[in-house]
Amino acid sequence: MNQASFQRAFRVAADHPSLPGHFPGSPLVPGVMLLEQVALALRDWRGERLARVLDAKFVAPLLPEQDAQVALTEAHGRVRFEIRRGDDLLARGSIEGTI
Repeated sequence: MNQASFQRAFRVAADHPSLPGHFPGSPLVPGVMLLEQVALALRDWRGERLARVLDAKFVAPLLPEQDAQVALTEAHGRVRFEIRRGDDLLARGSIEGTI
């Protein structure tokens, strides 16, 4: 039986190849990289691939070398995600997985 929730910590290195173009001189971690962390957490938690992002809202930026955490929860047949840097909410939404 699966747990009802899962957490995974991550950090994006300052030398990641996606950062220079997003944005030159003031790099931010792109939203697609945050969603990649959601996909990795889903795989680690349930052995599933990310099939679809049902909704996603990005509310604050993540900078390179900052520690962040993805939290996945399941309720009423949906998987919800939150990405936080400490107490600060960075992104939230819901996803579907497939085996």
